[in-house]
Amino acid sequence: MSMSATLQDCLRQKASQYEVVRHPYSHSSMETAAAAHIPGDRLAKTVLLEDAEGYVAAVLPTTHAVRLSELWAQTGRRLVLAKEPELRELFKDCDAGALPPIGMAYGMPTFLDETLAQQPDIYFEAGDHEALIHMDRDAFLSLMDAAERARFSHRMQGMMAS
Repeated sequence: MSMSATLQDCLRQKASQYEVVRHPYSHSSMETAAAAHIPGDRLAKTVLLEDAEGYVAAVLPTTHAVRLSELWAQTGRRLVLAKEPELRELFKDCDAGALPPIGMAYGMPTFLDETLAQQPDIYFEAGDHEALIHMDRDAFLSLMDAAERARFSHRMQGMMAS
């Protein structure tokens, strides 16, 4: 699999400027950052959450973890991590664990963590485990203009700033 068709359409519609960065196959976002030789603070990961109302995508730096309590306070929803089989149904054009940050293109509310929006450039999964999309901050924020910006993450223990 290469770039997801949904992501390709989204990039085309927004006339986004980007480059594709190839890297050796990786299993986790931290492994991806290492394989692609990029700072983890600049690699966006997409965490899918759910409740009775449906799904929500949370986009944050790889070096951070979601603070569910912050999202609960901001959304009024008791969101929990979505289950892996459900992800495959929602993101049919992506490999499991390689979700691009454009949850809104898949019909779900999307939250972008402010710490990611402060980076000079951002990388994110293209839909498989061997390619990333690289954009400067302005292009990324334009792509993510339908996402709600908020603070809902914290740096994981042992993660160094980039």
